[in-house]
Amino acid sequence: MATRLAAKRLREAGINLEPLLRNAGLSVGQINEQEARIGVASQIRFLELAAEALKDQLLGFRLARDGDLRLIGLLYYAAASSETLGDALARAQRYSSIANAGIALRCFGSSDFTIALRYTGISRHSDRHNMEFLVTTIIRICRVLTDRRLAPTAVRFIHRRLDKPSDMEKFFGCAIEFGADTDEIIFQDTVGHLHLVGADPYLSKILIQNCDQALAHRRPNASSLRVTIENAITLLLPHGKARLAAVAKALGMSSRTLARKMAAEELSFSKILNQLRSDLATHYLSDADLSISQIAWLVGYQGIGAFSHGYKRWTGLNAKKMREKLIASH
Repeated sequence: MATRLAAKRLREAGINLEPLLRNAGLSVGQINEQEARIGVASQIRFLELAAEALKDQLLGFRLARDGDLRLIGLLYYAAASSETLGDALARAQRYSSIANAGIALRCFGSSDFTIALRYTGISRHSDRHNMEFLVTTIIRICRVLTDRRLAPTAVRFIHRRLDKPSDMEKFFGCAIEFGADTDEIIFQDTVGHLHLVGADPYLSKILIQNCDQALAHRRPNASSLRVTIENAITLLLPHGKARLAAVAKALGMSSRTLARKMAAEELSFSKILNQLRSDLATHYLSDADLSISQIAWLVGYQGIGAFSHGYKRWTGLNAKKMREKLIASH
């Protein structure tokens, strides 16, 4: 959905789609064929490229804010026919892989109602627009299904933005926390009991049967150990705690167990850490609003000198010169 909406924006702006699609590992044929599934990693990459081409740093949010929710398909209608919003979100949690195999939803809470989002088998650190698209879509669904302008009490994103976007905060109706430990939407605990305007028990039964059949035909999306480790490291880096023991603890296992799992897949923790630091640093260097000292902190260094030395060791290039090259190419 997000990829096709972004492609439509690009076409309307008169921007050539093909090179951007090719860079994301996609083709025009995939965009034009409505039934063709788009890989989540490709969608994340394409949205970043489209945002740059359109010079719209809130592209994911705006696509979700303005798009037709019915484009989601079966999952949307299964949720819309539920009796309460809690039931609808429980269905979204169970059947989310029908619409997006790379995202897992979890709804929980007693003192509040939390919707947590997590990527499965997909690296989180390079994404902004896809996650903002997902969160905005969920908030819109909650409002449309209840016919109420529900406002979360908090919205949190793992990725960082230096300036909090006022358009997004105004739409959500709450403060947004960037650089959080999790991606989540928090509502008051009573929202789960709200009745839906389109509740239909007969249609609901038919749609649930269809969802169960669709789910049965989806292959389980096995999470890559390397991606799981990378996602854990990304959260620990700014705190200077990206060590094997801390990562193992974050993943709910002992250091010995994690080391054994890595050895079975011939993975090296130090190599994963250094490659991730290099990838993250290059990603951050393309953002002109981030200073070199801020980037150094984000990838786990306390000083610019150590960061610059590390970056040149990883890439063979000076960080400042790489920044100039990246920004010039945009």
